[in-house]
Amino acid sequence: MAETKLMVWIDQDLCTGDGICEEIAPDVFVGRDDGLWVVKEESSHFGSTIVFDGAEGDGHGPEGSRGVARVPDAQIDDVVEAATECPGECIMIEPYDATIMAARGV
Repeated sequence: MAETKLMVWIDQDLCTGDGICEEIAPDVFVGRDDGLWVVKEESSHFGSTIVFDGAEGDGHGPEGSRGVARVPDAQIDDVVEAATECPGECIMIEPYDATIMAARGV
């Protein structure tokens, strides 16, 4: 399992649908069918893939501020760059919070 010091989420109200985030950090960001982007945790880093897109079922989680994904330490620089380059300024990076992850069952 990957080490993590940060968490990330996307404010869908601010997302402009540019997709720069996925170009910079494809292991952390993914586009939805509606043209907006969400965060994800890849199985290659965390053992299973979870897309925080608000969809139902296995492999999906809540979107927006409730859909907080862990950032693999190896991806921190890419996620910070994605947040810096995002024209909508919608990428929210926070310090890792074990309480939030415990509520998710992680």
